[in-house]
Amino acid sequence: MTIDEALERLSRSKFRASFHLKEKDIQYIDEKGMDTIRRHCEDFVRERLAPAEPEKDGKQTPMKGHPVFLAQHACACCCRGCLNKWYRVPKQTELTPLQQEKIVNLLMAWILREYNQNK
Repeated sequence: MTIDEALERLSRSKFRASFHLKEKDIQYIDEKGMDTIRRHCEDFVRERLAPAEPEKDGKQTPMKGHPVFLAQHACACCCRGCLNKWYRVPKQTELTPLQQEKIVNLLMAWILREYNQNK
């Protein structure tokens, strides 16, 4: 599935489509820049999602507080259960670097679309 196909599929979910960047998120992106947001995204995915058994799985991603957190919920990349349901990523298996990169690329695509729609 391509990023565009994934975003289209997610947009048909009432829950996933309900997430949007807020003005505070836009300001944070403006302050930090997209490169920093991407680094944060890579860190969050590596630390909170990539382990075979993430700490507090299912509750590790806050619903607000960082643009990446919103993207994770909007893109069903917030926990291993959602990754399994939406993308058939096996639970209890560490994510490979390629899987992590694909997740980061999807999250950043969502953030960029949201950012551009709000500018």
